[in-house]
Amino acid sequence: MEERMFFSGKAFCTHHHIEISFLHSLHDYGLLEVTSSEEDFLLPQDQLDALEKMVRLHFDLNINLEGIDAIYNLLHRVEDLQREVSTLRNQLRGFEAGT
Repeated sequence: MEERMFFSGKAFCTHHHIEISFLHSLHDYGLLEVTSSEEDFLLPQDQLDALEKMVRLHFDLNINLEGIDAIYNLLHRVEDLQREVSTLRNQLRGFEAGT
């Protein structure tokens, strides 16, 4: 089983010059996984890229939480479709090679 790495929510907010309430809002909206500790809250390392994208979407492009949620749902759907197309292409190559 793979051990998950975490990073500090407070350190992330300090680095990106944002309020910690934004991360709480993302968590409350279901867009961010958070683990609480005594003095800080911890964010999974595997969510760092997505979190940085959400920060840019919100603060640079003024996209609200509902918009970020819609964007991420669409991105996940596109990724699923790309995997499906790749699988189908591989199957098609197998059929073509067999003939």
